[in-house]
Amino acid sequence: MAITALPQIPTLTTLYHLNQLSPSPTPHPGATSRYNDKISLIRTDITRLAVDSIVNAANTSLLGGGGVDGAIHRAAGPQLLEECRGLNGCDTGNAKITDAHQLPSRKVIHAVGPVYHIQKAKGKHTSLLQSCYTQSLDLASQHDCKSIAFSALSTGVYGYPSDEAAEVAIAAVKGWLEADEERAGTMERIIFCSFMEKDERAYERHIPQFFPPANETTTNEESEEGGISLPDVPTKDPATEEGQSEPKKRKVDGGSNDGPSA
Repeated sequence: MAITALPQIPTLTTLYHLNQLSPSPTPHPGATSRYNDKISLIRTDITRLAVDSIVNAANTSLLGGGGVDGAIHRAAGPQLLEECRGLNGCDTGNAKITDAHQLPSRKVIHAVGPVYHIQKAKGKHTSLLQSCYTQSLDLASQHDCKSIAFSALSTGVYGYPSDEAAEVAIAAVKGWLEADEERAGTMERIIFCSFMEKDERAYERHIPQFFPPANETTTNEESEEGGISLPDVPTKDPATEEGQSEPKKRKVDGGSNDGPSA
């Protein structure tokens, strides 16, 4: 799969113009189109994005695992694991940053999402997932990363339902942007990057509720503008390398990985 540069990643404005995204009949109070040129939605392999930072669905050890976590570690090379060894792990709901090494991005932000059934029983699942997104954005801003791509945190073997997770993620990003306009102005692009179709569909349902189109009457001529061709969607699980069989799923207890799209 080819490397995808930031100009090739469609913004919400472009997706609305291309009729790839439809307005919601039930927008949330406070919904705004102000950030539609700053937010992107794409389904592709996050390890192929040439952006300033990507967010890894990490486990508490930060030492790699299966799914997206394993794919990022493989693509980054052994130097990433070596750097992660010096971070002394990471608590659920928190995030830490490293260099990206052999990846086309500049930084990797390792966010540890909640295991849904465990944290829901404690009433902490929403706040912990929100924290993953806001802390990742804080780290990106602090390290002069002007673009950030999020994987669908906690939606793999950690069991967070895709619809719930997408709504939490979008609301957290919107809240972060609105909390500090000066800081928000330094972030050029925030990308929701799904690998699984179920996560992409969840974002397509919920993004228009928070970020509606600026003008719902788009002409055919407008839809043909821009010249952006969407990257190919993934055709194989990121946990599977060429020539290898599908790895066994890991248990979610004891700091195991978040799964194929977590």
